Formats: sequence, C-alpha cells, structure tokens
Amino acid sequence: MSIILKAENISKQYRLGLVGTGTLGDDLKRWWHKVRGKEDPFLKVGDVNDRSSASNGNYVWALKDINFEVRAGEVLGIIGKNGAGKSTLLKILSRVTGPTTGEIKSRGKIASLLEVGTGFHPELTGLENIYLNGAILGMTKNEITSKVDEIVSFSGCERYIDTPVKRYSSGMRVRLAFAVAAHLEPDILVIDEVLAVGDAEFQKKAVGKMHDISRGEGRTVLFVSHNMAAVRSLCTRALVLEHGLTVFEGNTNEAVDFYLQSENLNASSSGSFKYDGEYNEFELKQVNLLNSNQKLASVFLSEESIRVEIAYRIHQDLKDLRLNLKVLTKGDVTVFTTSSHNDDATDKSAGEYLSKVQLPKDFFNKGHYKIVLNAGIPNDKVLFEPMTILEFEIEKLTSTGSVITHKFPGVTSPSLVWDVNKTKHV
Repeated sequence: MSIILKAENISKQYRLGLVGTGTLGDDLKRWWHKVRGKEDPFLKVGDVNDRSSASNGNYVWALKDINFEVRAGEVLGIIGKNGAGKSTLLKILSRVTGPTTGEIKSRGKIASLLEVGTGFHPELTGLENIYLNGAILGMTKNEITSKVDEIVSFSGCERYIDTPVKRYSSGMRVRLAFAVAAHLEPDILVIDEVLAVGDAEFQKKAVGKMHDISRGEGRTVLFVSHNMAAVRSLCTRALVLEHGLTVFEGNTNEAVDFYLQSENLNASSSGSFKYDGEYNEFELKQVNLLNSNQKLASVFLSEESIRVEIAYRIHQDLKDLRLNLKVLTKGDVTVFTTSSHNDDATDKSAGEYLSKVQLPKDFFNKGHYKIVLNAGIPNDKVLFEPMTILEFEIEKLTSTGSVITHKFPGVTSPSLVWDVNKTKHV
C-alpha cells in the first residue's frame, strides 16, 4: 500500500502565560535573527510538556520531533495521557494550526472531527450544516445530496434536522458531526475522542462505521481515544505519546500494553523475576507473568487472564512436592491461595520443570496486587520460604471500553451472569 500521510520532524512550541509571542525584546530578537537568515532563537529553549510540574521558562514544546508514516487503508491509533500532545498533533495534521518546525505531506481529502460540533454554525439547522461541512470538505452539492438521507438516518437526529444546531445537546451534535465526517467519503478521517461523548448505542454504531470505513472501503483513519477496547478493536497500528514525544510505535496490542504499563509505575517493570538465592533440593529459577498476547507484562486488563510460569530445578527426587501461590492486595489482604496439589505428578524426579497456572479473568478488582510463592512437602519440610516475587496492576474497563478511574468496593470484582425473568404482570 502507498503512503498517504507522512509527518516529518513535527514540533509545536507554545508560550506559557499571556497570549502573544512575548515581550517587544523577544520580537526584536526574532526579527534580527530572521533578517540575518538565522533560526528563531526561541526554538532552542523550552521545557517538555509535563503538565504536572512547574515550568522554569516561558516556552513549552507541546510536540517535539514527531515522525511517522501512514499507508492507505491503515487505522493509526494515537494514545497517551491527557496533555501528551495527541490533540495538538491532530490539529496540525488537519491543518487547523501549523507546526513550529517540520512538515506534513498528505494525499487526498482530510475530514476532521476534533471537537464536538467542530465547524458547525449554531444558527444554521442540522441540514444546512451538513451542506456547509460537505462544502468545506470540497464536495459538490449533488454529492452531498446523494448522502443526506444516509447521514440523517445514521445520526438519529431526524426529528431535529430542521432545528438550529444551537438547540442540540452535545450528544446530538457529535452524532451529526460524526455522521457527516464518516459519510462524505474523505480519503483520511481524523477523529479525536468522539467516543467519549456519545451514548453506548452511538458508540457501538460509530465503531461499526469506522470498521466499515477502514476495512470495507479501504480509507485511512487516525483515531485518538482513551477507549483501549476500541483502540485494540479498530487500529492496525498505534503511536504512544508522552510529554509531546513519541515513546512507542508499533503493534496495537503492544502499544496498549506499553501505555497501561507506563500508567502504573508501581508494578514490576517487566513481569519477570529471577531468583539468585541459596539452593538446596529445590532451586527456583524464574517466574514470569504473561498477558493474553503471551507477552511479559505487569499491567493487565481485568478481562484478560494472567498466566504465571514458574521455572525451577529439583536436585534430587522429591515425593509430594507442592508449589503454593498466594495473591495479596497492596494492603496485604489475601485474595486467594492456590496449590499445585492437583498436579497429576506431585512426585518429581531430579531435573528442570516449568509449571503454569492461569489466574482467572473477569475476577480481579482494579488495583495493585502481589504474588507470594513458596514450595514444600506437606508435614515434612519447607523447600522455599514464602517470598513476594512479583507485583501487578489490574485496570478495569467500562462497558464502553474506557479505563475507569475509580475502584469498586471489595477485594475482588468478578463478572457474574444475572438471569432475570419477569414472573408476574402488575
């Protein structure tokens, strides 16, 4: 597939504090460097865009040296914390604002949905705004007319289509704006956090339409969202931004794992533990935590199971060997304990072994957990004293796929099936 969009060394600098370029002295410095054919002196200064810390200067880099390519038909996810530079990047790609340095190269029409009702005139009706947005995208009146019925039907705003948009709710505006952007057939569709506004029904329709756009119609989509389920489902590749810098680019699942990992720095960084202690009959070698993609991780979604792999060596034959694994909360409350006594062959001859156990999905509550491991022979001897070997973090998603910020009460939060039947008419 050919390259349809290319970003080369994109950077964006903003001045903190008052609106403007700064003092008269700053402007004179810029002018003097310009007439001598030299670079703007203020491009050499500026902090990274870390919103959580105070700045020592007057300038900040919202984006710094961003480079990537998008091929026709790809869906590129752009993820990161609030303030990472995602929306700024999309505004530059959509030509809403220009980069301080760097260049954007693209082919074809770009349709943008950056904020609720972007480009809508509040005094015009929904129908008039459809034609206005279509004209902005370079569509002819006949082309727009051929799509109007489909747009109105998809938006679910038929009753209000002849009402001024200023009377629409935010949800109605985003429904209509998304319907216009998605149905007027741009070559590149740029979407910023649309799914955070609409209701569950609309979000389902929007995700389905983006599937159709990218896979059925072969058009290119740039998608910013905090909805990790939607990013996993829709995107063929993803970019992770942090403080205006690209910190990861690649496979979608790996990018989401990287993002979740960076959000939870208290957990073990790799999901792997190697033991170098003294050995007797039993030698613990390594313990790994693997996610649903069979990758080492220490941050997991509640909807995925966690595989624990325990590698060990036995130096002499052992009868009735047991491995015991305990999961604790951050406050040392025991969640559960499991033992290898169900293993068909608890009697082990000398050699190397790999034991695996699957921690259940849809079970853990959002939060921080610890794994304690020990080994022994019941009523005989302890081979390996209980030791906290790994820590991991659980993130839970809402029904729409967004990462929740609060925690439900309780140690666990299992996903249970409720069967409800009406037994009597009132």
